[in-house]
Amino acid sequence: METESRLTHVYAVKTTNRGERRVADNIDQVVRDSRNTIKVLSVIAPDELKGYVLVETNEPLARVQELMEQVTSARIVLPGTMSLDEVGHYLTPKPAVTGIDEGTIVELISGPFKGEKAVVKRVDASKEEITVELYESVLPIPITVRGDNVRIIDRGDDN
Repeated sequence: METESRLTHVYAVKTTNRGERRVADNIDQVVRDSRNTIKVLSVIAPDELKGYVLVETNEPLARVQELMEQVTSARIVLPGTMSLDEVGHYLTPKPAVTGIDEGTIVELISGPFKGEKAVVKRVDASKEEITVELYESVLPIPITVRGDNVRIIDRGDDN
């Protein structure tokens, strides 16, 4: 029995549309309630995994389902478990410039040029910065911004 208590399982919980963060917060509230006896070790809501929250626990599936009945916006617990190795890639942060290449059309979402559209001219992955030129500028002036200060509009692929 002692070795079984050390085994952790990772369950995927289906959430309402765009409710991943809310469900993670709600799970935290329910687990912290003094009347709760179901133990949860961690909860993650990876941005890449739309519609799901991952719950790490020592509890069996039935107990996790019982817990989710108390969580607002949680739909169902998928049967079966995952190992920590299978979800480990969600735990390492992605660089802010991931998916941004030269020629990508972006919108600046902060700073003095907020709301302006621009074309990416250079990507510096080591500094997580990109150099862009504004679309509607008379003179093409290169502007260097952090990769997390832009939103991708068009990747520039012709496929």
